[in-house]
Amino acid sequence: MAVTKSRPLSPHLSVYKMTITMAMSIMHRITGAALYIGTVLLAIWLLAAATSPEAFATVQTLWGSILGRLVLLGYTWALVHHALGGLRHFIWDSGAGFGPERRTFAQLTLVGSILITLALWALGYWVR
Repeated sequence: MAVTKSRPLSPHLSVYKMTITMAMSIMHRITGAALYIGTVLLAIWLLAAATSPEAFATVQTLWGSILGRLVLLGYTWALVHHALGGLRHFIWDSGAGFGPERRTFAQLTLVGSILITLALWALGYWVR
């Protein structure tokens, strides 16, 4: 007769209340995955530039469209958000930031990524 052990059950997500630090952790993973796709788009642009003026013009037309610019805006935000999340994790790795300030760091990551992205795009349009 086989003896069956009672296995402990992992707490389900419904047990936890979603916090901003949990949401930023999830977003950090999502933006990391999105950066793979954005890097492929960047590589396509670079390959087109290296291939021919016609290929570059085609890619520039795609990236210059409304949809292309929205994708590039999302890529910019993902890059900035992931970088700021990385800085937040670097602070945690040093042993700091685990007190009440962890919520503030998470909020700054979100707000800062939006503001920096908008500033970068405004600068890009201003220089253009």
